[in-house]
Amino acid sequence: MSISLKIVDIVGARPQFIKLAPILRAIVKHNQKRPECPIQEFLVHTGQHYDYEMSQVFFDELGLKSPDYHLGVGSGSHGYQTGEMLKRIEEVLIKEKPDMVMVYGDTNTTLAGALAAAKLHIPVAHVEAGLRSFNREMPEEINRVLTDHISDFLFCPTQTAVENLRREGIEKGVYLVGDVMYDAVLLYLDLAEKKSEIMERLELKPKSYALVTVHRAENTDQPERLKAIFEGLESVAKEGLPVVLPLHPRTRKQLNTLGIHPKEVQVLDPVSYLDMLVLEKNARVILTDSGGVQKEAFFFRVPCVTLREETEWVETVETGWNTLVGCDSERIVRTALETRPGIESVWPYGDGQATEKIVSAIICDAVQRN
Repeated sequence: MSISLKIVDIVGARPQFIKLAPILRAIVKHNQKRPECPIQEFLVHTGQHYDYEMSQVFFDELGLKSPDYHLGVGSGSHGYQTGEMLKRIEEVLIKEKPDMVMVYGDTNTTLAGALAAAKLHIPVAHVEAGLRSFNREMPEEINRVLTDHISDFLFCPTQTAVENLRREGIEKGVYLVGDVMYDAVLLYLDLAEKKSEIMERLELKPKSYALVTVHRAENTDQPERLKAIFEGLESVAKEGLPVVLPLHPRTRKQLNTLGIHPKEVQVLDPVSYLDMLVLEKNARVILTDSGGVQKEAFFFRVPCVTLREETEWVETVETGWNTLVGCDSERIVRTALETRPGIESVWPYGDGQATEKIVSAIICDAVQRN
Protein backbone atom coordinates (compact mmCIF):
# COMPACT_ATOMS: atom_id res chain seq x y z
CA MET A 1 0.00 0.00 0.00
CA SER A 2 1.25 3.47 -0.91
CA ILE A 3 0.64 6.29 1.57
CA SER A 4 2.27 9.57 2.47
CA LEU A 5 2.39 11.28 5.84
CA LYS A 6 2.93 14.97 6.57
CA ILE A 7 4.40 15.71 10.00
CA VAL A 8 5.14 19.03 11.68
CA ASP A 9 7.88 18.87 14.32
CA ILE A 10 7.67 21.63 16.93
CA VAL A 11 10.78 22.49 18.95
CA GLY A 12 12.11 25.54 20.72
CA ALA A 13 14.57 24.63 23.47
CA ARG A 14 18.03 23.11 23.66
CA PRO A 15 16.97 19.60 24.84
CA GLN A 16 14.42 19.39 22.02
CA PHE A 17 17.02 20.04 19.33
CA ILE A 18 18.99 17.08 20.67
CA LYS A 19 15.92 14.82 20.64
CA LEU A 20 14.94 16.03 17.19
CA ALA A 21 18.27 15.16 15.55
CA PRO A 22 17.94 11.34 15.62
CA ILE A 23 14.26 11.60 14.68
CA LEU A 24 15.12 13.49 11.51
CA ARG A 25 17.82 10.92 10.72
CA ALA A 26 15.30 8.13 11.20
CA ILE A 27 12.82 9.85 8.84
CA VAL A 28 15.47 10.20 6.13
CA LYS A 29 16.42 6.55 6.60
CA HIS A 30 12.77 5.50 6.38
CA ASN A 31 12.16 7.50 3.19
CA GLN A 32 15.17 5.87 1.55
CA LYS A 33 14.07 2.39 2.61
CA ARG A 34 10.34 2.75 1.92
CA PRO A 35 9.79 5.37 -0.79
CA GLU A 36 6.23 4.11 -1.28
CA CYS A 37 5.38 5.43 2.23
CA PRO A 38 7.19 8.77 2.41
CA ILE A 39 7.15 11.08 5.41
CA GLN A 40 7.13 14.77 4.59
CA GLU A 41 8.51 16.73 7.55
CA PHE A 42 8.16 20.43 8.37
CA LEU A 43 10.12 21.99 11.22
CA VAL A 44 8.79 24.78 13.45
CA HIS A 45 11.15 26.56 15.87
CA THR A 46 9.23 28.65 18.41
CA GLY A 47 12.29 30.64 19.49
CA GLN A 48 11.93 29.73 23.18
CA HIS A 49 15.72 29.48 23.21
CA TYR A 50 17.27 32.02 20.87
CA ASP A 51 20.90 32.75 21.88
CA TYR A 52 23.41 31.21 19.47
CA GLU A 53 24.86 28.98 22.21
CA MET A 54 21.38 27.74 23.18
CA SER A 55 19.93 27.30 19.71
CA GLN A 56 21.72 27.82 16.39
CA VAL A 57 24.91 26.01 17.43
CA PHE A 58 22.87 22.80 17.67
CA PHE A 59 21.58 23.18 14.13
CA ASP A 60 25.10 23.88 12.90
CA GLU A 61 27.01 21.06 14.54
CA LEU A 62 24.30 18.37 14.44
CA GLY A 63 23.60 18.99 10.77
CA LEU A 64 19.93 19.81 11.36
CA LYS A 65 17.91 21.33 8.55
CA SER A 66 16.98 24.98 8.95
CA PRO A 67 13.49 25.50 10.41
CA ASP A 68 10.74 25.94 7.87
CA TYR A 69 9.17 28.38 10.30
CA HIS A 70 10.94 30.39 13.00
CA LEU A 71 8.32 32.01 15.22
CA GLY A 72 10.68 34.22 17.25
CA VAL A 73 8.63 34.15 20.46
CA GLY A 74 11.60 34.67 22.79
CA SER A 75 11.47 35.12 26.55
CA GLY A 76 8.54 36.11 28.75
CA SER A 77 6.31 34.86 31.53
CA HIS A 78 4.87 31.37 31.19
CA GLY A 79 1.46 32.73 30.22
CA TYR A 80 2.81 35.19 27.66
CA GLN A 81 5.24 32.71 26.14
CA THR A 82 2.77 29.83 25.90
CA GLY A 83 0.02 32.10 24.56
CA GLU A 84 2.20 33.63 21.85
CA MET A 85 3.40 30.19 20.81
CA LEU A 86 -0.15 28.85 20.70
CA LYS A 87 -1.27 31.70 18.47
CA ARG A 88 1.65 31.50 16.05
CA ILE A 89 1.76 27.70 15.88
CA GLU A 90 -1.94 27.60 15.08
CA GLU A 91 -1.35 29.83 12.05
CA VAL A 92 1.32 27.44 10.76
CA LEU A 93 -0.86 24.36 11.27
CA ILE A 94 -3.83 25.93 9.50
CA LYS A 95 -1.56 26.72 6.56
CA GLU A 96 0.28 23.37 6.38
CA LYS A 97 -2.60 21.03 7.32
CA PRO A 98 -0.34 18.23 8.62
CA ASP A 99 -1.44 14.67 9.37
CA MET A 100 0.38 14.80 12.71
CA VAL A 101 2.19 17.16 15.06
CA MET A 102 5.17 15.86 17.02
CA VAL A 103 6.24 17.53 20.27
CA TYR A 104 9.16 16.77 22.57
CA GLY A 105 9.76 16.77 26.30
CA ASP A 106 8.16 19.18 28.77
CA THR A 107 8.70 22.84 27.86
CA ASN A 108 6.22 25.61 27.09
CA THR A 109 6.88 24.82 23.43
CA THR A 110 5.72 21.25 24.06
CA LEU A 111 2.42 22.28 25.61
CA ALA A 112 1.70 25.05 23.11
CA GLY A 113 2.33 22.74 20.15
CA ALA A 114 0.14 20.00 21.59
CA LEU A 115 -2.69 22.40 22.43
CA ALA A 116 -2.65 24.07 19.03
CA ALA A 117 -2.81 20.70 17.27
CA ALA A 118 -5.46 19.21 19.55
CA LYS A 119 -7.78 22.20 19.10
CA LEU A 120 -7.48 21.78 15.32
CA HIS A 121 -8.16 18.01 15.66
CA ILE A 122 -4.69 17.11 14.41
CA PRO A 123 -3.21 13.98 16.04
CA VAL A 124 -0.44 14.71 18.55
CA ALA A 125 2.64 12.53 19.10
CA HIS A 126 4.53 13.16 22.35
CA VAL A 127 8.15 12.03 22.42
CA GLU A 128 9.26 11.39 26.02
CA ALA A 129 5.77 10.78 27.35
CA GLY A 130 4.83 9.50 30.78
CA LEU A 131 7.52 11.17 32.88
CA ARG A 132 6.45 12.37 36.31
CA SER A 133 8.25 14.15 39.14
CA PHE A 134 4.94 14.42 41.06
CA ASN A 135 5.78 18.02 41.88
CA ARG A 136 3.08 20.24 40.43
CA GLU A 137 5.02 23.36 41.41
CA MET A 138 7.37 22.63 38.51
CA PRO A 139 6.09 24.20 35.26
CA GLU A 140 7.61 21.24 33.41
CA GLU A 141 5.35 18.84 35.33
CA ILE A 142 2.23 20.76 34.33
CA ASN A 143 3.40 20.82 30.71
CA ARG A 144 4.08 17.09 30.53
CA VAL A 145 0.86 16.01 32.29
CA LEU A 146 -1.37 18.18 30.10
CA THR A 147 0.48 17.18 26.92
CA ASP A 148 0.12 13.49 27.71
CA HIS A 149 -3.63 13.81 28.25
CA ILE A 150 -4.22 15.36 24.83
CA SER A 151 -1.77 13.20 22.87
CA ASP A 152 -2.72 10.37 20.53
CA PHE A 153 0.72 8.76 20.38
CA LEU A 154 2.69 8.55 23.61
CA PHE A 155 6.26 7.42 23.09
CA CYS A 156 7.68 6.39 26.46
CA PRO A 157 11.38 6.09 27.27
CA THR A 158 10.97 3.63 30.17
CA GLN A 159 8.60 1.09 31.67
CA THR A 160 8.14 3.46 34.61
CA ALA A 161 6.74 6.06 32.20
CA VAL A 162 4.28 3.49 30.81
CA GLU A 163 3.11 2.67 34.34
CA ASN A 164 2.70 6.37 35.20
CA LEU A 165 0.35 6.77 32.24
CA ARG A 166 -1.59 3.64 33.16
CA ARG A 167 -2.21 5.01 36.65
CA GLU A 168 -3.71 8.11 35.01
CA GLY A 169 -5.98 6.01 32.82
CA ILE A 170 -3.93 6.41 29.64
CA GLU A 171 -3.32 3.09 27.86
CA LYS A 172 -4.37 3.69 24.26
CA GLY A 173 -1.60 4.83 21.91
CA VAL A 174 1.17 4.13 24.43
CA TYR A 175 4.46 2.77 23.06
CA LEU A 176 7.55 1.74 25.00
CA VAL A 177 10.35 2.72 22.62
CA GLY A 178 13.37 3.64 24.75
CA ASP A 179 15.11 6.96 25.19
CA VAL A 180 15.74 9.16 22.15
CA MET A 181 18.55 10.97 23.98
CA TYR A 182 20.40 7.66 24.19
CA ASP A 183 19.96 7.39 20.43
CA ALA A 184 21.49 10.86 20.13
CA VAL A 185 24.49 9.97 22.30
CA LEU A 186 25.18 6.88 20.20
CA LEU A 187 24.80 8.93 17.04
CA TYR A 188 27.05 11.84 17.98
CA LEU A 189 29.61 10.65 20.54
CA ASP A 190 32.25 9.66 17.97
CA LEU A 191 31.88 13.02 16.24
CA ALA A 192 32.13 14.80 19.60
CA GLU A 193 35.36 13.05 20.51
CA LYS A 194 36.87 13.85 17.11
CA LYS A 195 35.83 17.50 16.92
CA SER A 196 35.67 18.81 20.47
CA GLU A 197 38.75 20.53 21.87
CA ILE A 198 37.15 21.62 25.12
CA MET A 199 39.24 19.38 27.37
CA GLU A 200 42.44 20.85 25.95
CA ARG A 201 41.06 24.38 25.95
CA LEU A 202 40.11 24.18 29.62
CA GLU A 203 43.24 22.17 30.50
CA LEU A 204 41.15 19.39 32.04
CA LYS A 205 42.20 15.81 32.61
CA PRO A 206 39.70 12.92 32.56
CA LYS A 207 38.03 12.14 35.91
CA SER A 208 39.65 15.15 37.56
CA TYR A 209 36.73 17.61 37.79
CA ALA A 210 33.07 18.09 38.69
CA LEU A 211 30.75 19.23 35.90
CA VAL A 212 27.75 21.36 36.92
CA THR A 213 24.59 22.71 35.29
CA VAL A 214 21.92 24.82 37.05
CA HIS A 215 18.94 26.22 35.19
CA ARG A 216 15.59 25.03 36.62
CA ALA A 217 13.24 27.78 37.72
CA GLU A 218 12.79 26.13 41.14
CA ASN A 219 16.48 26.87 41.78
CA THR A 220 17.16 30.03 39.80
CA ASP A 221 14.02 31.89 40.90
CA GLN A 222 14.44 31.24 44.62
CA PRO A 223 17.35 33.31 45.96
CA GLU A 224 17.97 31.21 49.07
CA ARG A 225 18.14 28.00 47.06
CA LEU A 226 20.49 29.52 44.50
CA LYS A 227 22.76 30.94 47.20
CA ALA A 228 22.91 27.59 49.01
CA ILE A 229 23.73 25.72 45.80
CA PHE A 230 26.59 28.04 44.97
CA GLU A 231 27.91 27.92 48.53
CA GLY A 232 28.09 24.16 48.08
CA LEU A 233 29.80 24.41 44.70
CA GLU A 234 32.39 26.85 46.04
CA SER A 235 33.11 24.46 48.91
CA VAL A 236 33.52 21.50 46.55
CA ALA A 237 36.15 23.47 44.63
CA LYS A 238 37.91 24.53 47.84
CA GLU A 239 38.11 20.87 48.83
CA GLY A 240 40.31 20.28 45.80
CA LEU A 241 37.86 19.08 43.15
CA PRO A 242 37.74 21.65 40.31
CA VAL A 243 34.19 22.69 39.38
CA VAL A 244 33.31 23.48 35.76
CA LEU A 245 30.00 25.26 35.15
CA PRO A 246 28.60 26.08 31.68
CA LEU A 247 26.19 28.80 32.79
CA HIS A 248 22.64 29.11 31.50
CA PRO A 249 21.66 32.72 30.61
CA ARG A 250 18.78 32.69 33.13
CA THR A 251 21.09 31.56 35.91
CA ARG A 252 23.71 34.17 35.00
CA LYS A 253 21.07 36.89 35.14
CA GLN A 254 19.90 35.78 38.59
CA LEU A 255 23.44 35.54 39.95
CA ASN A 256 24.15 39.08 38.79
CA THR A 257 20.90 40.31 40.32
CA LEU A 258 21.74 38.68 43.67
CA GLY A 259 25.36 39.79 43.59
CA ILE A 260 26.66 36.22 43.62
CA HIS A 261 30.05 36.05 41.90
CA PRO A 262 31.63 32.57 42.19
CA LYS A 263 35.36 32.80 42.83
CA GLU A 264 36.35 29.14 42.97
CA VAL A 265 34.03 27.81 40.25
CA GLN A 266 35.20 27.89 36.62
CA VAL A 267 32.23 29.56 34.90
CA LEU A 268 31.80 29.12 31.13
CA ASP A 269 29.36 30.38 28.55
CA PRO A 270 26.87 27.68 27.43
CA VAL A 271 28.68 24.96 25.50
CA SER A 272 27.63 23.07 22.39
CA TYR A 273 26.14 19.58 22.52
CA LEU A 274 29.33 17.96 21.28
CA ASP A 275 31.44 19.77 23.89
CA MET A 276 28.92 18.84 26.57
CA LEU A 277 29.10 15.15 25.69
CA VAL A 278 32.88 15.21 26.06
CA LEU A 279 32.70 17.09 29.37
CA GLU A 280 30.09 14.67 30.71
CA LYS A 281 31.94 11.53 29.68
CA ASN A 282 35.19 12.67 31.30
CA ALA A 283 33.82 14.13 34.54
CA ARG A 284 34.45 12.48 37.90
CA VAL A 285 30.99 13.55 39.06
CA ILE A 286 28.14 15.60 37.59
CA LEU A 287 25.94 17.97 39.61
CA THR A 288 22.79 19.16 37.88
CA ASP A 289 19.10 20.01 38.04
CA SER A 290 18.60 19.00 34.39
CA GLY A 291 16.69 15.85 33.54
CA GLY A 292 18.64 15.35 30.33
CA VAL A 293 22.02 15.72 32.03
CA GLN A 294 20.98 13.21 34.71
CA LYS A 295 20.34 10.68 31.97
CA GLU A 296 23.53 11.45 30.08
CA ALA A 297 25.49 10.96 33.30
CA PHE A 298 23.86 7.55 33.57
CA PHE A 299 24.63 6.72 29.92
CA PHE A 300 28.32 7.47 30.58
CA ARG A 301 28.29 5.75 33.97
CA VAL A 302 29.33 8.94 35.75
CA PRO A 303 27.93 9.41 39.28
CA CYS A 304 25.35 12.20 39.42
CA VAL A 305 24.25 14.56 42.19
CA THR A 306 20.85 16.09 41.47
CA LEU A 307 20.13 19.56 42.87
CA ARG A 308 16.44 18.82 43.37
CA GLU A 309 14.26 16.97 45.87
CA GLU A 310 12.74 14.70 43.22
CA THR A 311 13.41 13.47 39.70
CA GLU A 312 11.34 12.14 36.83
CA TRP A 313 14.25 9.82 36.00
CA VAL A 314 13.76 7.54 39.00
CA GLU A 315 15.76 4.69 37.44
CA THR A 316 18.96 6.67 37.84
CA VAL A 317 18.36 6.87 41.59
CA GLU A 318 17.16 3.29 42.00
CA THR A 319 20.34 1.97 40.36
CA GLY A 320 22.58 4.07 42.60
CA TRP A 321 24.01 6.34 39.90
CA ASN A 322 22.12 9.42 41.05
CA THR A 323 21.65 11.02 44.48
CA LEU A 324 19.05 13.70 45.24
CA VAL A 325 20.42 16.43 47.51
CA GLY A 326 18.17 19.45 46.89
CA CYS A 327 19.87 22.73 47.76
CA ASP A 328 21.50 21.59 51.00
CA SER A 329 25.05 22.92 50.66
CA GLU A 330 26.55 20.42 53.11
CA ARG A 331 24.94 17.47 51.32
CA ILE A 332 26.11 18.87 47.99
CA VAL A 333 29.71 18.90 49.18
CA ARG A 334 29.62 15.55 50.94
CA THR A 335 27.88 13.71 48.12
CA ALA A 336 29.99 15.25 45.35
CA LEU A 337 33.22 14.26 47.10
CA GLU A 338 32.13 10.82 48.30
CA THR A 339 29.77 9.55 45.59
CA ARG A 340 30.48 6.10 44.14
CA PRO A 341 29.42 4.20 41.00
CA GLY A 342 26.04 2.47 40.97
CA ILE A 343 24.80 -0.85 39.61
CA GLU A 344 26.34 -1.71 36.24
CA SER A 345 23.95 -4.48 35.18
CA VAL A 346 20.68 -2.51 34.90
CA TRP A 347 19.87 -0.59 31.69
CA PRO A 348 16.31 0.81 31.54
CA TYR A 349 16.65 3.19 28.57
CA GLY A 350 16.32 0.93 25.55
CA ASP A 351 18.61 -0.33 22.83
CA GLY A 352 19.40 2.88 20.98
CA GLN A 353 16.68 2.27 18.39
CA ALA A 354 13.95 4.48 19.87
CA THR A 355 13.66 6.76 16.86
CA GLU A 356 13.29 3.86 14.41
CA LYS A 357 10.53 2.44 16.63
CA ILE A 358 8.76 5.81 16.70
CA VAL A 359 8.81 6.15 12.91
CA SER A 360 7.69 2.53 12.49
CA ALA A 361 4.75 3.01 14.88
CA ILE A 362 3.60 6.14 13.06
CA ILE A 363 3.75 4.46 9.66
CA CYS A 364 2.04 1.28 10.86
CA ASP A 365 -0.82 3.35 12.27
CA ALA A 366 -1.15 5.29 9.02
CA VAL A 367 -1.24 2.07 6.99
CA GLN A 368 -3.93 0.57 9.23
CA ARG A 369 -6.09 3.68 8.95
CA ASN A 370 -5.83 3.68 5.17
